[in-house]
Amino acid sequence: MYLRMGRASDVNPLRVLHVIARRRKPDGSKHQDHFLPCSKDLNEESMHELEARRMQLSRDMSVGLHSRGGNRGSEIPQQNAAEFNRHTKPEIIANALNAWNSDTYHEEVVIGEDVLKLNHREGYYNLHFPIRRGEFNIHSNVGGSLFSVLSDLQIIWEFVLFKMMNILSKDISRYKAVLIVPDIYNRIHLGEYMTLLLKRIGFGSCFIVQDHVSATFGAGLGYACVVDVGDQKASVSCVEDGISHPKTRVRFDYGGGDVSQVLYWLLKKGNFPYQEYDEQNILDTWLLQQLKENYCHVFENTIGNIEKYFVVHQPCTEKRIYTFCSLDEFTVAPLSLFYIELLAVTGANKALPKTQKPCSLQSHPEDCFDAEYLRETGRRNKETLEHVSLEGAAENPEDEMATDGLEQERDHRNNDWDYWLQPDGQLVGLEQAIVQCVERCQLKRKMYGCILLVGGGMKFPGLSKWLQKKLSDKIPAAYRSEQCIVISPKEIDSEITSWKGAAIMSCLESASELWLSESEWTRYGWRALREKTVFLW
Repeated sequence: MYLRMGRASDVNPLRVLHVIARRRKPDGSKHQDHFLPCSKDLNEESMHELEARRMQLSRDMSVGLHSRGGNRGSEIPQQNAAEFNRHTKPEIIANALNAWNSDTYHEEVVIGEDVLKLNHREGYYNLHFPIRRGEFNIHSNVGGSLFSVLSDLQIIWEFVLFKMMNILSKDISRYKAVLIVPDIYNRIHLGEYMTLLLKRIGFGSCFIVQDHVSATFGAGLGYACVVDVGDQKASVSCVEDGISHPKTRVRFDYGGGDVSQVLYWLLKKGNFPYQEYDEQNILDTWLLQQLKENYCHVFENTIGNIEKYFVVHQPCTEKRIYTFCSLDEFTVAPLSLFYIELLAVTGANKALPKTQKPCSLQSHPEDCFDAEYLRETGRRNKETLEHVSLEGAAENPEDEMATDGLEQERDHRNNDWDYWLQPDGQLVGLEQAIVQCVERCQLKRKMYGCILLVGGGMKFPGLSKWLQKKLSDKIPAAYRSEQCIVISPKEIDSEITSWKGAAIMSCLESASELWLSESEWTRYGWRALREKTVFLW
C-alpha cells in the first residue's frame, strides 16, 4: 500500500500512498482498484461456519480474567451496545461543508495521498495500485498490462524522486539505487525492475535485495525467522547470514486489508451507526483503515462496553461525528491472522499459498544459463555425441548428462501446499505457518530463538504476547525455552526495518561488488543480473 523511499543517510524514509489516479477519457473504460480486498458474498453454510468461529473465539476470550481479577461481562452488555448503536445519531458540525471537487484537478495524473482529495463519485479518474498481494497488479481490465504497471511505477517513483526529494532529473545518473523485492520473486519481473531503474528512470547503478534479508540487516541480526505482514500479504522465511532459505519461504494472500474487512463485518453485527458505508467509496474504506489502526488491540483485559467515535467527511457534505459502543470487535479482528476461518469474509482463507518456483519453471529467452537453455543444449550435444560414437558401443544409463535432471525439475509441480493447508482446505494460522517454516530449516533452535516481526499489517498492541502464547502450544517442547520474539529492534519502527537494512547494506564496503551499472545491464543483461544478485538465483 505504501512506497518508502529515501536517501541512505536519512533517518526515516518518505512514506507515500502507492497509488495513481489517471484522468479517464470521455469514452474510456472505467477501472478502480479498491483500497481493501473485496468482501465475498457468502452462502448460508459459510456464514454459519463464520459465525460459529466468531462465537467460539468470543467465548474463549470471555473466560479470561481482567487484570483486576474479575470476569469479563456476559451477553447482556453486548445487547445494550447494539441497542445504543441502533439509536445513535451523528453530530453534524455546522459550516464544515466539504467542497472537494474533481473539477479543481486538471492534472492528467494524481499521485499518493492527493488521490483521497478527489471526488471519485464523479468518475473522472481511474485508480490503480501497481502492487497487489506482493506482485505486479496485472489484470485484464484497462491499465492492467505489464507495460501499464511499469509506467505507473515510473511515474510514481519519479514524482517522489524529483518533486518530494528535490533531486534534479539531470543528476539522477549520479545516484545509485537499492530496490527491496519480496523474498518470493518472479525472475522475469526482476529483469523488468532493472530495466525500469537503469533505463527508464536513469539511475547510474543499482542492486536488488530480498525484503527478509534486508530486515535482518536492519534489525542487526545474523539469523532470524522473519514474519512480514503487510496490507495485502503475509510472508515467512528463515534467514541466516544474508541468505533466505528457499525451502522455508511461503507467502499468503492475506494481510492488514483483510483484517479491516473482518472488522467491518464484526461492526455490522453490532449495528455500526454509519449505515451509508460503501466499500466502493475510497473515503469510506480509508475511514475503516483508520478505525483499525487507532482502536484494534489484543489486550483481553480491556474488553468491554467502550465508547468510541469517528469523523465522516465526504465530498460536498458537512462533517459528521459518530459515537458508538464496541465490545470485542477490535480484539477479534486482529486475531483473524490466527483464526483463519474469519478471513472467509474476503475469501483469503482458501487462497493457495505461494512458494518459490524452481528456476526451470521461470525460464527467460535472454537468460543464457537458465535451466531451459541448459536442457536444450545438453540434449543437442548428447545427440551429436551419440551420432558420432562407435557402432555397437554399449549405452550406460549412468552416463546420461547431468542436465537431464533439469527435465525432471521442469516437470516438477510444487506439492508443498499440504504443509500450509488444513485438512478442510483452509490455510493454516500464522503461528502454525511459523512452526512449519522453522521445521523445514536445519537450524531449528536458532530460528525458534529469534522470530522477527516486521511490516505494518500486524502493529497491534499486545499481539506479540498473543503470538508467543500461541507458539508455546505449537513448537516442540525442546525449543520452548529458546523462544524469543523481536518486534522493534534498536527502537526502529517495524514498518521501516527492511528499508533501514537496505540503507545499511548500500554503505557496506563489500557492496562495491554488488552494484550493476547501466552499461553492464545493456551489454550483458540477465547474465550480469544472475552473477551479481545477493541471493540464490
